[in-house]
Amino acid sequence: MSVVLYEKIDKTAVITLNRPEVLNALNSEVWQLLIEAWRKVVDDPDVWTAILTGAGERAFSAGADLKEMTERKAQADRENRPFVSSLPEVSPAKGMSQPKPLIAAINGIATGGGLELALICDIRICSDHARFGFAEVKRGIMPGAGGTQRLPRIVPLGSALEVLMTGDFIGAEEAYRIGLVNRVVPASKLMTAAQVLANRINENGPLAVRAVKEAAYRGLQMPLNEGLHLETLLLSRLRQSEDAWEGPKAFAEKRKPIYKGR
Repeated sequence: MSVVLYEKIDKTAVITLNRPEVLNALNSEVWQLLIEAWRKVVDDPDVWTAILTGAGERAFSAGADLKEMTERKAQADRENRPFVSSLPEVSPAKGMSQPKPLIAAINGIATGGGLELALICDIRICSDHARFGFAEVKRGIMPGAGGTQRLPRIVPLGSALEVLMTGDFIGAEEAYRIGLVNRVVPASKLMTAAQVLANRINENGPLAVRAVKEAAYRGLQMPLNEGLHLETLLLSRLRQSEDAWEGPKAFAEKRKPIYKGR
């Protein structure tokens, strides 16, 4: 069975890391299949949202596959060359473009590269037994797939630095308190909660949702006046779509809008 599963449920793609026997550790095969899954989400007009989760009840992902990393390091030493990370330069963790909404359903441990995968998602929901952390400093290294950059953009800087500098884990309630996750639910209800949220997003105009995502993320990197200009440009572009007129028309006719993503 594949180490990354891809399933479509209505307008939502569910991407599942499928190595529960090793806490869904991320090896080179997983990364390659994640890249393929990301591209499927982007390219499929019938997919409006995506959920990323892990198989089993113990872990979302425990991060890099240390066994594979050790083997690659030993091979590099034998060949008298520098060790190179197995993380592809073009990957979800390295900023591979994903315009559609992503929901992380975090079903247990999310550490190292696993937490970095959760951080690239737009909304995070976790089970009540989930735990989060970056243990890299305990091994004399540092996060290398965006952890030091994304975490301080999501939670207060002091909270981010405490997680990054101590290498300690935090639990689900603490993650909720600092804003790392949007909500905490019982483990048995996690995927249902994620799917309900995806369905709520899917009720809206998909082009509008993607424009909102683009405006929010790009705006974070701009002064306010430039962000407001970007918002105006995106709205002007959006008004040229069929969906932008279907919404007001459906409201006037007292019916649910039928959005087509065009």
